[in-house]
Amino acid sequence: MRENLHRFFRAARGAGVHVSPAESIDAMRAVAQVGISDRAVLRDALLLTLAKSQDEKLALGDCFDLFFSQPEPRQEQPEAAGEDDAAQGEDQPPSAGSASEAGEGQPSQGLGPLAQMLLSQDRNAIAAAIASASGAASLSDIRYSTQRGIFSSRILDAMGLQRLRDDLDQLTATNPSLAERLRAALDALREAVRDTVSQGLALYAREEAENLRNEILRNAPLARIERRQVAEMRALIRQIARRLRERYSKPRKRQRRGHLDVRRTLRRNAAWGGVPFLTAWKRKHRDRPKIVALCDVSGSVAQVSDFFLLLIHSLHEVVDDVRSFAFSSHLIEVSEILETKSPEEAMSEIMSKVGFGSSDYGASLVDFEKEFMSALTPQTTVIVLGDARSNNLDPRADILRRISERSKRLVWLNPEGRLAWGFGDSEMPRYATFCSVVRQCATAQQLERAVSDIVATYQ
Repeated sequence: MRENLHRFFRAARGAGVHVSPAESIDAMRAVAQVGISDRAVLRDALLLTLAKSQDEKLALGDCFDLFFSQPEPRQEQPEAAGEDDAAQGEDQPPSAGSASEAGEGQPSQGLGPLAQMLLSQDRNAIAAAIASASGAASLSDIRYSTQRGIFSSRILDAMGLQRLRDDLDQLTATNPSLAERLRAALDALREAVRDTVSQGLALYAREEAENLRNEILRNAPLARIERRQVAEMRALIRQIARRLRERYSKPRKRQRRGHLDVRRTLRRNAAWGGVPFLTAWKRKHRDRPKIVALCDVSGSVAQVSDFFLLLIHSLHEVVDDVRSFAFSSHLIEVSEILETKSPEEAMSEIMSKVGFGSSDYGASLVDFEKEFMSALTPQTTVIVLGDARSNNLDPRADILRRISERSKRLVWLNPEGRLAWGFGDSEMPRYATFCSVVRQCATAQQLERAVSDIVATYQ
């Protein structure tokens, strides 16, 4: 049962339930107290010790029901069973003991354990044998649907398929009716093993499949995401935002404190003969992080603006001093919206106010210079997220130059490929002259790396 619990914990993690080593120990102690005879009590004990939210409780319940369900071989058809019984009445009774005498005159060549088990139709014994063979075949290591055949063969081999084939050959020559019955039982066993492998795939390959899907999405161009993938991409961006929060939201005090200042410590403790009752530390000076984000939400970047806003929303949870602006043909501040509302509500409100318009970078920069230029200090990092396409209007690169001069650095994140910069109405080469960093952010992975690098400089 301990091995089964370990496999169950692994399946639970694949279902999205976080199971720490300490929680798994608590669960095993609870199972030791309640036992395994009552399936409902066992289920409740595992859910109470492992689930930490309603979503995890539902996921864990489904995982439990799937994990502890045992695929069983199908029973033979009544007509076939009747015919076999009649045939056995003429030749020999359908018992495991008499099956070993199928080859008359050759009592030493009896049937193997698997053949006897199948002929006896002991469903519990067959299910237990399948479970034992699944453990021997390391079914918990299955990861892809293409491995179904491999693991099915491993399980059957572990159960003694080769010996069963020899028994079939023997019975075909000596007792064809019993051989036919054994062949039908073998077909039912193969089906049960296939069901077991499918169950293992659903339990153990879920995490790998999700990781593979996320990896594909992370490297997929944001502008070409299909409609059916939008929800998955938003969930992925939220995961990225959560990682950023966990990694950078609370700088460690030990890092801020710095190293021991030996000279100041000795001077401070001169009155006690140099015994260091009081310590002095070399404190590292860090600029207070300030970020100003300008996000293009015009029609030309409508496919990626949602993802940009999600990342900017995460910045408000990671860095204390962030001011955010959105623009298309004109610019507005959206800091309060991002700070007080959920990501979905914030994005909907921002897009309704200024989204999907015709982009005019020059007019938007004029709006920023008139109303918000005072927000810039020598400690400010300015982030511009946009494709730099201004519909052949005046780009006002002179304003961007002044923004660059007043801030610590200017970072431009462009969702278009570099080969498209400077073609058509793209003003990227002109804007890039005044930027400290210019990066292509066409995928979620590139976007995460860029934002992570920006936030890391303040830690």
